[in-house]
Amino acid sequence: MVEASYFAGFALILDLLPSIQLAPWISISFAMIPIFIISFRWGTVVGMLSGFLWGVLQLIFDNPAMFTPLQVIIDYFIAFAFIGLAGLLHLKVRTEILKEPKRAKGLLWLFLAVLIGSFARFFWHFIAGIVFWGHFAPEGTPPVVYSFLFNGVALLGSFLLCFTGLALLLWNVPRLISVKERGSA
Repeated sequence: MVEASYFAGFALILDLLPSIQLAPWISISFAMIPIFIISFRWGTVVGMLSGFLWGVLQLIFDNPAMFTPLQVIIDYFIAFAFIGLAGLLHLKVRTEILKEPKRAKGLLWLFLAVLIGSFARFFWHFIAGIVFWGHFAPEGTPPVVYSFLFNGVALLGSFLLCFTGLALLLWNVPRLISVKERGSA
């Protein structure tokens, strides 16, 4: 739980750093990397907890747009928590990345895991975009298309940045995702 909190705080710090700003609420950043790392270290539950905590911190430290309590729950608590679904592949990522001769295979698992976590976050922002943000769509643009493009560009960019950053980071420092078993020195 301490690591989950630490990595959530680290994600917030990365999110506060300058990023590629496409519009007031569309940015592309490396901020999901800590949530992916904790997900690869400890799995889905801890990853989702850390993502959830990051969403809570976003509400506290960011200037969030809030329409209804349900929108806040979807956009901040659920969407951020679902990044932790990358942990579904944590054993494959950890095993393959930590094996020196098979690191290239580990990059494939890393790609799939980051894609899962990014898509899961996209899905919830996409739903919220249709329901709560659709009225901002330009005239003649269906809310589904608007939400898909608006959220898709942001999450595709963040996915690519996070995958690239994680690939470079874990290729050079794979021990970031290794864990010591309890009771071992």
